[in-house]
Amino acid sequence: MKFKNLFFLALILSLFSCVKEESDFEFIGWLPSTEATKSINDLLNIPEGELNRVEEDFLSLGYSNSAFWIKLRAKVDVSEFDGAYLSFANPMLNEIDVYNEQGQLIQKVGRLNFRQSDYNTFFNQINVSDQSGRTFYVRVKSFGNNNIPIKIVEKSNSGLSLDERNVLFGLYFGIVIAMFFYNLFLWVSTKDSIYGLYISYIFFVGMTQGILGGYVDSYLWPENTFLRQYSFYLSTVLVNIVGIYYSLKFLNIKSFNRKIFKLGQVIIAIYFLILFAFLVDLGIGQFKFRLLQIFLGIVPIFLISISIYSLRKGYRPAKFFLISWFLLICSMVIFLLSDLNILPHNFITNYIFTFGSAFEALLLSFALADKINILKKEKEAEQMERLRVLKENESLIKEQNNLLEEKVRLRTDELEQALRNLQNTQSQLVSQEKMASLGQLTAGIAHEINNPINFVSSNITPLKRDVADIMEVIEFYRETANTEFTPDSIKKAKQLEEDLELDYVLEEVDQLLKGMEEGAKRTVEIVKGLRLFSRVDEQDIKKVDLHDGINSTLILLNSSIPGKIRIVREFGELPMVECLAGKINQVFMNIINNAVHALSDHMDEVNDPKIEIRTKSLGETVVVEIDDNGPGMPEHVRQRIFEPFFTTKSVGRGTGLGLSIVYSIIENHKGTLEVETEVGKGTTFIITLPIYQSTSKYE
Repeated sequence: MKFKNLFFLALILSLFSCVKEESDFEFIGWLPSTEATKSINDLLNIPEGELNRVEEDFLSLGYSNSAFWIKLRAKVDVSEFDGAYLSFANPMLNEIDVYNEQGQLIQKVGRLNFRQSDYNTFFNQINVSDQSGRTFYVRVKSFGNNNIPIKIVEKSNSGLSLDERNVLFGLYFGIVIAMFFYNLFLWVSTKDSIYGLYISYIFFVGMTQGILGGYVDSYLWPENTFLRQYSFYLSTVLVNIVGIYYSLKFLNIKSFNRKIFKLGQVIIAIYFLILFAFLVDLGIGQFKFRLLQIFLGIVPIFLISISIYSLRKGYRPAKFFLISWFLLICSMVIFLLSDLNILPHNFITNYIFTFGSAFEALLLSFALADKINILKKEKEAEQMERLRVLKENESLIKEQNNLLEEKVRLRTDELEQALRNLQNTQSQLVSQEKMASLGQLTAGIAHEINNPINFVSSNITPLKRDVADIMEVIEFYRETANTEFTPDSIKKAKQLEEDLELDYVLEEVDQLLKGMEEGAKRTVEIVKGLRLFSRVDEQDIKKVDLHDGINSTLILLNSSIPGKIRIVREFGELPMVECLAGKINQVFMNIINNAVHALSDHMDEVNDPKIEIRTKSLGETVVVEIDDNGPGMPEHVRQRIFEPFFTTKSVGRGTGLGLSIVYSIIENHKGTLEVETEVGKGTTFIITLPIYQSTSKYE
């Protein structure tokens, strides 16, 4: 009893040392995510007065399957921190989307957004040191009780580093694995079912802590959404089922009091019902979470009670059992108080449940060891069997080492695959940079050509006027010569005209002037097309006439389009569309160029090769269809045309990046790109773009 008094005193001191910290935020309000508040743009347009107010500095939104929008404002300037991080200290939040003051997404974290490739995302810490404003918008979705502790931490003071956390959990799992295998050997040697129940219990305890730490989700089911949502609750239920049954068997409750034993069986049956409710949708919604939380409060009291009861009946191993459950319950209380924001989130409150679980595993193992000492006095012959089990332990450890080596090999293969994906992405970025450089070069050439061609085009009109004046003078001389010149002078003048071929020269001058005028007009048109196509000075989204972009693209491609290919324009009435004009022109260039190549390579097989470009407006979107009557594509090619580096062209003619970049551009514009094709009947690319990107309809 002295040990329990000392521990209780230590617990009280730890609780008083955990001084409640003031919140870093002013909670402006919250709203449930509905159809009216489906996106961040909807929330930005809602006045603060229409938000649900938060009177406390801790956000608890109760039980709900729905998502919640939260608007909060930092009380401090994040730029004053040495690496500011927005921390959500509840590891059970499934989805956390954080937006800045302008409504731009900063990062997604949470259990469902947790990426295996970036393990730091499991800690729900988001870097906001580069954000200028103090206002943040948070979208949160989880199950059970939605307690959302939010605070700002510095990089230098953001808790344990990843390596330190791995070492901490490595020690914990080392204890659990050691206890697991030690008692597994005892189970094999003694054939006592109580050891089987213990190793089952400690297995599920370790699994639960692994889920809380993110390791199980990362390595066992990184892509399984159901398990990432419910694995903690399922493991918690299994821990309680095995733990209650193990306690009843270990403490000999059935031999002491059958009524208490049956009560324990009833509790186990209720837990099986809860487990079934999680595995199969019974339509009870949040009720299963509340029922689970209720019994999580009842079960520890029940276990401590039967431990005291068994100890009073003279069963000595119940002493360790009682102490272990007492430690675990105290750690659970501190953990729950921090979850409810009664205690602050720090090293003690964040990992007290892990420490309590480790001590519980050790003390329960001590309780079993005490039972072993009793059995040793009765059966000394079992010592040889234990030595045999220890030898088997060595072989099992070797097997585990081989298993770990295999896991390392698999992880290495995964990293190599990730490296290949990164290289593919790098190639796409290089291609995009080349296209940007080409756009700048095109714009520069257009600018440089524009000045001299302006001189030519502006001088043609006065030159034509001057030539016309000269023609009038020549005609006057001709008419005057018949009356004023002597016959001899008239003869010499006619001879000179014949020698110079004056009529032909005058006609040639007229043709040359017409050619110069036509050439100047075409050059001006080409320069205009180059400038429209490049748009290098437009880095922001602007309202653009898509028809201008299509026409400029066709002008640039005019020299590469064979004369047999007809270009058919069926333009509808289109509004101005918000987009990055240079990027959209790049889309038109790639698709039309591919259509030209498809028709050029099969010119003899197509009777009337043509490319039809159709545009139309559909409410809030516009549609551009680029159709060719070329050879079309088989299904297996159509499914892969947007993959990076996939091309059907011969070596040297295509890189396989064009359509991949096109798809990324359309996706970044919140549009869609569809392909309809059939072998022998041509191909149609259907581009759908929203009219509005960043501005509202009536702005």
